[in-house]
Amino acid sequence: MTAPSNVTVRFAPSPTGRLHVGNARAALFNFLFARKNGGRFMLRMDDTDDERSTPEFAAAIKEDLRWLGLTHDIFARQSERLAAYEAAAEKLKSEGRLYPAYESAAELDRRRKRQLARGLPPVYDRAALDLTDEDRAALEAEGRKPHWRFRLDHEHTAFEDMIQGHVEVDGASLSDPVLIREDGRFLYTLPSIVDDIDFAITHVIRGSDHITNTGVQIQIIRALGAEPPAFAHYSLLNGPEGKPLSKRDDAGRFSLRALREAGYEPMAVNALLARLGTPDPVEPCLSLDELASGFDLSRLGRADIRFDPADLARVNAASLHLMPYAAMQPRLAALGCDLGADFWDAVKPNIVLFADAADWARVVTGPVAPVIEEPDFAAAAAAVLPPEPWNEATWGIWTDAVKSATGRKGKALFMPLRLALTGLTHGPELKNLLPLIGRDRAQARLKGLTD
Repeated sequence: MTAPSNVTVRFAPSPTGRLHVGNARAALFNFLFARKNGGRFMLRMDDTDDERSTPEFAAAIKEDLRWLGLTHDIFARQSERLAAYEAAAEKLKSEGRLYPAYESAAELDRRRKRQLARGLPPVYDRAALDLTDEDRAALEAEGRKPHWRFRLDHEHTAFEDMIQGHVEVDGASLSDPVLIREDGRFLYTLPSIVDDIDFAITHVIRGSDHITNTGVQIQIIRALGAEPPAFAHYSLLNGPEGKPLSKRDDAGRFSLRALREAGYEPMAVNALLARLGTPDPVEPCLSLDELASGFDLSRLGRADIRFDPADLARVNAASLHLMPYAAMQPRLAALGCDLGADFWDAVKPNIVLFADAADWARVVTGPVAPVIEEPDFAAAAAAVLPPEPWNEATWGIWTDAVKSATGRKGKALFMPLRLALTGLTHGPELKNLLPLIGRDRAQARLKGLTD
């Protein structure tokens, strides 16, 4: 890896739900960028929404990231940094960039509808800037409390995006954003900016749905006396139906917890998410360092992409097929199916999820209900079973003997033997499985006995 650098990136989830694969992609991109550049990866809980944020969701986010192997170097909770946000707000107020507005949600909605009816963009008209001190006092005497808006400069804010290229955002086409609600709580924007400044975030890597926000945020960053970080906005990950993923709607299908409980390998998830949307083939990868070495933001496309569970199943299977027995032995033992290296090597080409190994262990050790469609053929095959010890050559020796005894060949020879020995029409190569089954079990199954 490269020498340590000042690169610092952040993944900043709101603990208001479970992470799904789209969130995981955001975390992974930031982690891989930091790892490749010898930098630091920050996990920040954007938990200022105390109505929906919960400690349980925060703990679940940490658990999900640990499962993926995405360890953080820096950790912070926004709920513990409110004083820093208050100080930033006071600075903006004192300089006239943050101003109070008193319109209710219903009033704002009526204004937007009138503007749309006149063919105008529904941009806030800055009526609050025309209020006098007496006007504000009268409104507050009615019980109204202000929300606070940032006064945008009506100019084009340009930046060079590491994925999108040159981007310009016209401040005149946007409403002055609300940074503080009527109840005094901060919305997402200001705390995020203050944290990025205070923790010296060098690169903000996030979804393309934030591009317009970036123009706004650059203005606020500069108003606070800082210089903006570099930005990279990647394409969004949608579900199989082409709809955006959400914590609420997709938690049951595509949350990291659901994938973990379904038995997927964390590195299969990482390998798929790291390469979706690039011209690179989606292939298994067994380490984050290997993924990081090939990670390049410039290879990410601009078009939105879809997450297909079938792709994950394929990468998961391919990942398991690469795993040596030594690496899997503890997991096989924990699953109660450690039958040795020969067993793992025999069955791993036929598993999609690791738990499938237990099914093949039962095929070896029983009980198996053999399928005997032709008892005479099965008896003839049993009669020419070679003596033990058995090895990979035994299958060929035995099937040659059965062929000579019965005149069978091809599928008519091999399928009845597979059905008798395993009860299945498919599975690992029998030249590898037969020595594991052993002569006694093979002979019993050819007789139709459930062992």
